[in-house]
Amino acid sequence: MKLLFGNKKDDLLSRLRKQDPAAQKLFYEQNVKKLLSVSKSYISDLYQAEDCLIKAFCKIFKHIEGFRGDGNLEGWARRIVVNECLNFIKSRKTVFYLDEINQSFIEENHDENVVYDFNAQELLDQLPDAYKMVFNLYVLEGYSHQEIAETLQISTAVSKTQLFRAKEKLRKIYFQQQKTLKNEHY
Repeated sequence: MKLLFGNKKDDLLSRLRKQDPAAQKLFYEQNVKKLLSVSKSYISDLYQAEDCLIKAFCKIFKHIEGFRGDGNLEGWARRIVVNECLNFIKSRKTVFYLDEINQSFIEENHDENVVYDFNAQELLDQLPDAYKMVFNLYVLEGYSHQEIAETLQISTAVSKTQLFRAKEKLRKIYFQQQKTLKNEHY
């Protein structure tokens, strides 16, 4: 693809602020795959994830003047995608956050014959929405528990509990898959 605007991201940003369709197309093409991946990490259904992404791009282009330039444009766009996904989940589903930590721990399998082959997205897709949102915000987006609590309107204790449970559930799912794979090979 030939460069329409040279190597300067500032030039692309200034054209985006002028609502230049060519600049919007270029920004879209440069970021759609990464941002779809972000959307899919929150929303398992591909069509719903794509819908959220389209809405997010519309907001990005409509509110580009709101980008102050403090960070990078891609990071700002990513945050809009995350917020769009969270809004979608909040509006479409009832998400329950449980305050109490279940103290049952999973016995870890230290079998040397375990094959470490897995698809992280498939594992994440098996998490309940509440676990997935907190896990993604903490692990993928780098939010603190305080930021998660403010974003999701929950307490920091609930955020920590959901993260703990998400990790526990992921471990359980992973080891169950490994056990199944091991049984298939023997």
